[in-house]
Amino acid sequence: MAYWLMKSEPETYSIDHLIKDKTTQWEGVRNYQARNFMRDDMKIGDTVLFYHSNTKPPGIIGLAKVCKESYPDFFAWDPESDYFDPKSPKDAPKWFMVDVEFKKKFKKIISLDELKSRPELADMLVTRKGQRLSVQPVEHKHFIFVTALAEAS
Repeated sequence: MAYWLMKSEPETYSIDHLIKDKTTQWEGVRNYQARNFMRDDMKIGDTVLFYHSNTKPPGIIGLAKVCKESYPDFFAWDPESDYFDPKSPKDAPKWFMVDVEFKKKFKKIISLDELKSRPELADMLVTRKGQRLSVQPVEHKHFIFVTALAEAS
């Protein structure tokens, strides 16, 4: 099993939306490296740190689980979608998505500032300056530390 961090703006799709929906498609990823993580590496059962971005404060708010492995992001084929990409044909899709299901909401957000203040997380991708990937791997040791922080709050 692998661990991931997936970012979503809460105004677009929050952990509360996922609680209500139970599962969702993680569509609209338009970064090649993030796409490759979803397409090539994410497996059913992998655990996700659900991260609220572009909010005050940004941070990890809960857990989700990959419940469907990658498949073409069909929003890329819909001219009415914000994620439309005319350069992604159906016979050779450029973009992929996975499905995730709700697992747990933390009692409080573990803010990016708190993550950055912990020496144990200094090499976690999300704490690195300029790291903006919306989907990124998380090392087991970082996952354990973050979930312990959540339990302590």
